[in-house]
Amino acid sequence: MITTQTELQELIERARRTDAVALDTEFVWERTYYPRLGLIQLALSDEDCFLIDPLVLQDLSPLGELLADPNVVKILHDAPQDLVILSRATGSTPKNIFDTRLAAGFTGLSATLSLSNLIKILLDIDLKKTETRTNWLNRPLAAEQIDYALDDVRYLRAARILLLSSIIGPEIKSWLQEELELLNDPATYMGHSDDERYLRIKDAGSLNQQGLSILRELAVWREEEARSLNRPRGHVVPDNVLLGIARKQLQSLAEIRTDTALSSRAADRYGDKLISAVQRGLNSQESVKLPMNRAIKMTKKDKEALARLNQLVQLKSEVQGIDPTIIGNGSEFKLLVKILNKSSESKMLRQMEGWRKTFLKDFFRQAAIR
Repeated sequence: MITTQTELQELIERARRTDAVALDTEFVWERTYYPRLGLIQLALSDEDCFLIDPLVLQDLSPLGELLADPNVVKILHDAPQDLVILSRATGSTPKNIFDTRLAAGFTGLSATLSLSNLIKILLDIDLKKTETRTNWLNRPLAAEQIDYALDDVRYLRAARILLLSSIIGPEIKSWLQEELELLNDPATYMGHSDDERYLRIKDAGSLNQQGLSILRELAVWREEEARSLNRPRGHVVPDNVLLGIARKQLQSLAEIRTDTALSSRAADRYGDKLISAVQRGLNSQESVKLPMNRAIKMTKKDKEALARLNQLVQLKSEVQGIDPTIIGNGSEFKLLVKILNKSSESKMLRQMEGWRKTFLKDFFRQAAIR
């Protein structure tokens, strides 16, 4: 357990002399806007593993230097959330990330495998998952917590080597590298900006343009409020309440009290702010984005093209040995078809650039001919 600045500095100096390190975090995220970091795990090898205690270390900038060092690979499993937490804790932007969950998808395995399932497949080792609900803010840590935490990084270096050796050919390896390089940009994992947070609200796609404008303003206000209070968004005002206000375009406190499930206490506290957000939405002249998961109406021509697209993705994925889900999801494919058939407004999808465009070149060629 690393608990002093001297120990941390010495460990980071060792880590920066290696080619790759494994990283993970443990945190508690129940009653706060930001997750509360309880532990950082770092492994130089399967037998050289450390726990960094952020509860006693006031300065994590040495770890930030390691994260930002482009000469050392940082291996994580399902990296985005850990990168958000580590970036915020250290003030640094992580570089040169290898995500074992993502990489698994380029070897024919599922790109959504848990770490325990991946380690079982690759190394035939069973990881104990007894501490998934534990409180990582308690001290001292129990022996079971320590073992669990260390196992989360102990095998990541070996997993990376095995995954890279399982990829079929240099082209697919270059596709993986292109995808990994996106993790050098915080925009890839930081999530939606405040003014796009409404896109994450369930059933937002059922609203008309005016309703979406109102929902956008409501979501922006809630994001700022939750952040300032350091409380979960849903503890300020739940999604279903924001959606109901936007759908019905409620403009008075009386309507909010009677037509939504908002508590009386929350209505007293936030009512005026909610009404102001509704007015901003009604008066807004800015265009709104449409949620990707909204219902997309498909013509017969669209459906035929979608069937060809799905068939091509499945067949080519089998030949190339990759998980077809990393090419895209159903909503993206539907929108792609409609754009190519000129039955939807043109927008840049990830399938229309980079390695995915290369993967789908036969489909784009067919669409151009038709």
